[in-house]
Amino acid sequence: MALVDIMMRLANGTMSVLLSSPPHGLVSKHAMLITVTGRKTGRLYTTPVNYLLDGDTITVVSRRNRTWWRNLRGGAPVAVRVRGKDLTGAAEVMVDDKEAVATALMALHPKCSAERAAQRAQDRVLIRIKVA
Repeated sequence: MALVDIMMRLANGTMSVLLSSPPHGLVSKHAMLITVTGRKTGRLYTTPVNYLLDGDTITVVSRRNRTWWRNLRGGAPVAVRVRGKDLTGAAEVMVDDKEAVATALMALHPKCSAERAAQRAQDRVLIRIKVA
């Protein structure tokens, strides 16, 4: 396992513990936990992600080379922990809409320029979650 993979697992584990604990407010304004069910294994996977909340819609952008979001194709049900609250919803994955990805990146990262967002959108996917 590469050093980067080890560091990512450690960071994700630390963030998951923090987001599930009483002091979640330190990071939960911008980070949440998403739990997806593996399509092949049926196993639950929980991943910390950055998000943007707009009413009852949560927007997440992930790198295309990550694997967790692939379980969400076709409007899969998800569970999320947002700002200390557990919610459920249905996810929609947008793989090829680079303009929507760039717009979401600028909303998630206000200091990101349109040019930089367009560059980053090339290897990102957009996930929209409608929570109940």
